[in-house]
Amino acid sequence: MKLRKILAAVLGCTMLLATGCSSTATTSSSSAASSSSTASSSSTASSSSSVASSASSSEAASSEAESTAELTGTVSLSGSTSMEEVVKALAEDFMNKNPGVTIDAQFNGSGQGITDATEGKADIGNSSRELKEEELAGGLTANVIAIDGIAVVVNPANPVNDLTIQQLADIYTGTIKNWSEVGGEDKPIVVVGRDAASGTRSAFEEILGISDACAYAQEKDSTGAVKTAVETTPEAIGYVSLEAADADENTKKLMLDGAEATAENIVSGSYKLSRPFIMATKGELRPEVQAFLDYVLSEEGQAVVASQSLITVG
Repeated sequence: MKLRKILAAVLGCTMLLATGCSSTATTSSSSAASSSSTASSSSTASSSSSVASSASSSEAASSEAESTAELTGTVSLSGSTSMEEVVKALAEDFMNKNPGVTIDAQFNGSGQGITDATEGKADIGNSSRELKEEELAGGLTANVIAIDGIAVVVNPANPVNDLTIQQLADIYTGTIKNWSEVGGEDKPIVVVGRDAASGTRSAFEEILGISDACAYAQEKDSTGAVKTAVETTPEAIGYVSLEAADADENTKKLMLDGAEATAENIVSGSYKLSRPFIMATKGELRPEVQAFLDYVLSEEGQAVVASQSLITVG
């Protein structure tokens, strides 16, 4: 009897040990499976993260490549001879920055430039006058890139300080011949102007509405020559760029209709002897054309405009 009890106890212990080992094995197996699952999930997440990162990098590189893509093509301009110097300066600077683009500019008059832009023969039509209503109705956009001021100058000894626009026109057409007719001394007026090829002359006459109607006593081939003539001739009157007049202490600027010839008065419109420089465009522009126009109106472009003694618009 005692032996049977001992055998039963031993058998019971054996079964308990077997059950415990099985339980431990199950737990270990479950733990291993869990660990494997965790590792798999971690690997998958890591792989997904890597793919996303790669895609993001690829998109960023593609975007950067597009943004820095070199502009190519030709931008054609036609029009104003008065705008020749500023257009050449702008074109040179833009092409230096964008060697893939060529600026092809023809200087054949504002009217031709407007026609070419309207008919699609030029990307940009340069005009040194305001566009007419019918020109705007034809689909053109007037992009003003600068304002050009023209100063009327006399000898410092001349007591006249102010003229009306009409008096100025009458002096240049020969209707008024003596300074006494406008409040000055009884002396004949010596009318000095630029030669026929001058853009300044063209603008001056156009603004006053006296194109090809002037009675010049002297026609000069440069701004400096006009200033010298006025400096050395007490009875003379002439016209030069605003910048040239401001830099010369040996001539006197006249007011027009009570407004001084200053950049501020030109911008406000109170000084009438000024004209806009316009780059007229039509419709949607090709990338290189839009880029050039954006450059002209940018801080960099306007710095070039200012270097040409013009009034900036930015």
